[in-house]
Amino acid sequence: MRRDAIFYAIFKRVPGLFFELVEQPPAEAASYRFESVEVKEPTFWIDGVFLPPPDATSQMIFFAEVQFQKDELLYHRFFSESMLYMYRNPSLYDDWYGVIILQSRSLEPENTTIHRSLLNSSQVQRIYLDELGSPDEQKIGISLMQLTIASETQMVQEAKRLIERVQQEQITVLAKEEIIDVITTIAVYKFAKLSREEVEAMLGVKLEETRVYQEAKQEGREEGREELKLELVPQFLARGMSMEDVAQLLSLTIEQVRLATEQESSTST
Repeated sequence: MRRDAIFYAIFKRVPGLFFELVEQPPAEAASYRFESVEVKEPTFWIDGVFLPPPDATSQMIFFAEVQFQKDELLYHRFFSESMLYMYRNPSLYDDWYGVIILQSRSLEPENTTIHRSLLNSSQVQRIYLDELGSPDEQKIGISLMQLTIASETQMVQEAKRLIERVQQEQITVLAKEEIIDVITTIAVYKFAKLSREEVEAMLGVKLEETRVYQEAKQEGREEGREELKLELVPQFLARGMSMEDVAQLLSLTIEQVRLATEQESSTST
């Protein structure tokens, strides 16, 4: 399971969640949009960029990096891509801010000397998820992100407590439906081998009522050709659906779903 992918899926779904982590969020935080952008000549793909609305008072751009594995070139890549993007778009933004989210401090590159002026500046914030404290003591948004580093057993208990908090507390930053969607998204990523029924029973929610399931259903309806349907099989299975659910959703037979799964496994190995 790639937990950085979970984060980018969450940020795409609810961009405002990112600003729960930022020390000084912009006034227009709720209107920012999250994108992956391409920087050409040479070509870089920046996975996490938060773009301000056109009418924002300050056109500040936020670069986000989520890291769950050791990478000695992490800061070389992050700062090179960020600066190159601004070089290619000099008139679009008047300021920038970088946020690096790491699972733990142990994932820091061994040598950070070359980037010390940037890392220690007021324009860069490093966040270690395992140092944020107890999820029960955090804001809802931060507690949601801490779910991504919880063990499977802890995740179930913490997810249930979060759902209870959502039902009981007055939430202002995120809509309750959005919070349930984020919890469901994390659960689907974490428990990819479980069926829809098992995930529902575990969390006490109905996946059919959540956006992650509805989007999957809509994607399935929009794909008319059989080969495209077969390409969608691994994606839907990874979201926690059973083979029976996927077969019904895509109008395929169980045998077709099984063969598509086996083909995906052989290709990946």
